[in-house]
Amino acid sequence: MSWPYPQGGLGSNPNLPPGERLRVLLVEDDEGDAFLVGELLAETNSAIELLVATSLSEARQRIAGVDCVLLDLGLPDAQGLDGLRRVLEMSGSAAVCVLTGRSDEHLGTVAVAEGAQDYLVKGQVDGVLLTRALRYAVERKRADENARRLREVELRQAESARLERGLLPQPLMSTDQIAVHTFYRPGRHAALIGGDFFDVVQTRPDRVDLIVGDVCGHGVDEAALGVELRVAWRALILAGVPDDEVLPALEQVLMSERRLQEIFATVATVRLDLAANRATVRLAGHPPPVLLAGGRVTPVPAPGGLLLGVRPRRPVAFDLQFDTDDWSLLMYTDGLIEGRVGEGDERLDVPGLTALLAEPASRTVPLPELPPWLVGRAEQLNGGPFADDVAMLLVTRGGGR
Repeated sequence: MSWPYPQGGLGSNPNLPPGERLRVLLVEDDEGDAFLVGELLAETNSAIELLVATSLSEARQRIAGVDCVLLDLGLPDAQGLDGLRRVLEMSGSAAVCVLTGRSDEHLGTVAVAEGAQDYLVKGQVDGVLLTRALRYAVERKRADENARRLREVELRQAESARLERGLLPQPLMSTDQIAVHTFYRPGRHAALIGGDFFDVVQTRPDRVDLIVGDVCGHGVDEAALGVELRVAWRALILAGVPDDEVLPALEQVLMSERRLQEIFATVATVRLDLAANRATVRLAGHPPPVLLAGGRVTPVPAPGGLLLGVRPRRPVAFDLQFDTDDWSLLMYTDGLIEGRVGEGDERLDVPGLTALLAEPASRTVPLPELPPWLVGRAEQLNGGPFADDVAMLLVTRGGGR
């Protein structure tokens, strides 16, 4: 056998951990050749455990846990590149080197193009070069796997960025009577975007609609569904669909687009009538907004309603009359209030959030910085980052508490 590179041409020390023992599966039906490979490895104290299979069917049974497959291209049940393709399908993270004869050495270069890490020519190699070739093959395979995983991460990050633009749009608003501060932070489960979404749409000089929602679960599918729900909600609002029909229509979108029947969403919507200084709140399984006005912090006492996608029913509307022109309304997803308080199982929940907002320290925080401040305080109580995503809308009129 022969290694196609000159001795020392690639350097003599692969980057594998020193002394790492490799498991190599030799797929070879010629007993003499198999014996020679074993002798070459033994004479160099190569720290390689050699397994032998005489056919592809036997190799399939023995391939689990090996680091490298050394494959003869002439087997009883597979010939040439067909055998290589079948081994590549079953090899998983194992490297693959092929054995060729002197007369068909050209098959080696074709095999590398097909996905093998290297090729060897029978009858022209010693133990040192054989050992080095096998270790380099394993090193290349691991480098390829790391590069593939890095590329997958980059693709996921790019996909998340595109979804984030869909989930977390810029408010469609021109009025200066209110200010809207937005916030989003992914959970620690993957540092990728989940199913939380929000939107703000102004349809008249004195009317602004807001939504905060959460699709159950984490991942690209849930994020994509959240984008669909947000876009559908914006389209319904801009189309002037009657108020009581918006959330039922949104539920129809959810039920037709979800991949599993168990998937549901929670939603809180607010319609602001700026002329009347009034809000209409609708909840579908979502925690209530919190009102900050007149030095007080009060959860909006709106009926909770059922989750979207569980049992269709029209959410109940709750009218909130503001007593002052100086108020703030905080809308949020449940990731903010599901963190633990202390070492027990007690959760922050709405009363805990209300208590945080009532702390004297919170009154010194500028309103645009209040959402991240809240997350920081809640994570202190939780003893670390939240597992779930957090999205918030903070709507302010009058510029104060």
